Amino acid sequence: MSPLTRTTKAAVLGLLAPAALLATLTACGGPSADGGQDAAPEPRPTATAAAQVTFPAPRTAPPAAPTLTPAPTKGEVRVEQGPFTDRVRLTRLALASAAAEPRVTGHLAITSDVSDVLALELRAAYYDEHGRLLGTGSFQYQEEGEDAHGTERHDGPRAAGDGIDFTVPAKGLTGTPVAAVVSVPVLVNE
Repeated sequence: MSPLTRTTKAAVLGLLAPAALLATLTACGGPSADGGQDAAPEPRPTATAAAQVTFPAPRTAPPAAPTLTPAPTKGEVRVEQGPFTDRVRLTRLALASAAAEPRVTGHLAITSDVSDVLALELRAAYYDEHGRLLGTGSFQYQEEGEDAHGTERHDGPRAAGDGIDFTVPAKGLTGTPVAAVVSVPVLVNE
């Protein structure tokens, strides 16, 4: 037998074996043992019957940094970059630390959408002159729906467009702050 004949026979067998396997797997055959036709194949699962994909629950915002580097200047308010800072404009940021209750005030406008705000949270971390964390505070806001998690519904100015004024009061500080870092851990539009 010549090498060409052996190669040709091997190629034919290489093609026939997968075809036979495919015919067996897809139940392509003739009459069944009882003389009738094969039963209808079982329906294949559709895309809607695919396994449900679950995602982990949303994580809470990361805690405030224990130290601020470089050390802050007196009255400085920094904005921490996060997943929502590109969708908002924070202006007129100020730290009022001489008051009985230190706080960060400012103005927020949503720049990415004009729909109602379902949930918004601003957090401020307060630091001393050496950049050590003294404590935090938060501000919650929503424009639609019922009172949720202690958040009041706002019927006045809207965050989208002209924006809203906000105050983030400090809670339980361990000293007098000289600087703050504001973050936007929650922003949900309609």
